Amino acid sequence: MYTVGLQSAADAFLMSSLKTQVVLALFILFALLVFGHGLSKDDISAQTPVYLPGSHLLAIAPFFRRRFDFLNDGFRKTGEKLFQFNMLRETVIVVSGESARKAFFANRAFDLTEGFKVLSGAIPMVKGVTSDLQTRRIALIHKRLASAQKNDHLEQLIVPILEDCRRVMDTWGASGTFDPFEKIYELVFQTTVRSIASQEIADDPALVARLKSLYDILDSGTTPTTVLLPWLPGPSMLKKVLATKKVYDIVSRAIDIRMKSGKPQNDTLQMLIDAQDERLVIVGFMMGLLVAGARATGTTASWLVIFLGNNLEWKDKVIHEIEGLVSTYRPDAAASSLSSLLASIPLEAWEAETPVLDALIHETLRIAQPHTAMRRNLGPDTTIDSKTIPSGAYVVYPFSDVHLNPELYPDPWKFDPSRKEAKTPFGYVGWGGGECALQLYHYVVGGEVDNFGFTGKTICLGQRLARMELKLITSMMLLRFRYSIVDSRGARADLPRPNWNDILLCRPEKDIYYLAYDKAEPSL
Repeated sequence: MYTVGLQSAADAFLMSSLKTQVVLALFILFALLVFGHGLSKDDISAQTPVYLPGSHLLAIAPFFRRRFDFLNDGFRKTGEKLFQFNMLRETVIVVSGESARKAFFANRAFDLTEGFKVLSGAIPMVKGVTSDLQTRRIALIHKRLASAQKNDHLEQLIVPILEDCRRVMDTWGASGTFDPFEKIYELVFQTTVRSIASQEIADDPALVARLKSLYDILDSGTTPTTVLLPWLPGPSMLKKVLATKKVYDIVSRAIDIRMKSGKPQNDTLQMLIDAQDERLVIVGFMMGLLVAGARATGTTASWLVIFLGNNLEWKDKVIHEIEGLVSTYRPDAAASSLSSLLASIPLEAWEAETPVLDALIHETLRIAQPHTAMRRNLGPDTTIDSKTIPSGAYVVYPFSDVHLNPELYPDPWKFDPSRKEAKTPFGYVGWGGGECALQLYHYVVGGEVDNFGFTGKTICLGQRLARMELKLITSMMLLRFRYSIVDSRGARADLPRPNWNDILLCRPEKDIYYLAYDKAEPSL
């Protein structure tokens, strides 16, 4: 599929010689960068969203690299709540404000799948596996993801996830410093592999590390060129193609090993095999949802640990809550480790008896998930705030419009888990779409979840697993280590501000922050 509508030209391009391809590709890229290509602005009317100055690719490149600044600059330069820009032949309209937010999420013709796959391009693309899926396969993967969130399956994951935490934390040693955006994210990737994939992969630390490095290549290889000109055989695109093949091979090999052994295991892969799903469904489920879960949950876990680092008030509150659960559900027999003590707490208690952890996760998602919801209008022309949204146009809504709005959340950058949710429609969209788990989930499996749980009538399918992972990892971290956040000199640091231009980890832009820790003996 040629996402910018140049199929005929692309067919001719691909049939030409390699030398011709390179020359033509360089010429086209040069012309696009220097001269740009935009729709005619002669027919602008009062109902047309104002155009952002500049139509060439260099002007819109920050949409991919510094999206938070790009969108804010757009609102500032135009002085409007809605503005538009051209992306080659495509029209992209950015919306903001309460009425636009309601219209954006309520319009069923605004398709997430089409919007995300064109404007992002950060998922491993394998036709029939993670893209261009048949309706039947989409529904089946959707159903399997729901099954993976059932009580019995989640309950069975508690022990192995905690053991993964113990094993990984053992490698950190009794004391030291590390970059939380590396080590915490690596831990989350491990627990996500455990939850979504197979024991064969999860039990092999070297293989998990290799799989993570391949997904990192897919992230770093997503550039304006690879998104807008996917047929251009540049270095980034070639790296993405090779990394995608290697991810496919790892997942496919794990399936082969299980099928040949004939030995059932208690994991998600076995659930899919027992359901007699097609191989493509199994591979697509694991390839897509691994990255979907690890990215968003990894970012949230990293920032949750950071926010608690030098916040003694909330650190003490949550430690008291966890220790209270351990005391309530402590087994009669002596537990041999912290992980076994936490494993004695049932799923129901983790979900219903942890209001402090819930508040911490809620606030972390508000401040440190740089989501931008992306849709395409597959219906007829419509209007938002009296401005026309043409059929076929892409529509973008930045979550910073609500989560960092000082009128809804005073002092919005302050980490305050005690603050109340804004009493306005869609006043909190922390478990919503954006470029992380839920949009990726929807893109891979095409799931239909009404308003992504915003109305309170439905629950996002990935939410239960993500919450459980966050609570287990945070509990292990807090009870096992005494830690604080320090700067590059080792001095105690002020709380860093999330950088929303980093759409993956929200990593602070200028300074480097570390987590300094010592092993603690829990008073349990």
